Amino acid sequence: MNNWTEKDNKLEREFEFTDFKEALDFVNKVGALAEEANHHPDILLHDYKKVLLTLTTHSEGSVVTEKDRALAEEINRISIEK
Repeated sequence: MNNWTEKDNKLEREFEFTDFKEALDFVNKVGALAEEANHHPDILLHDYKKVLLTLTTHSEGSVVTEKDRALAEEINRISIEK
């Protein structure tokens, strides 16, 4: 899975954009995907243009599941659609 790391029962990936607006647009797209999947990542927008996403399935005991991997793939897809 492109650039995602798995540790401590979480998938994480940081994205960097050209500016705040692009980072915020990405966060909103991730939010729409998360709502559609009813699976919500932790999202941290920091340093004005970086977004850190963390995925885990709380309902399964806070472990990485297929739901996390599927959402990560969808996030990868939208990250290259800029």
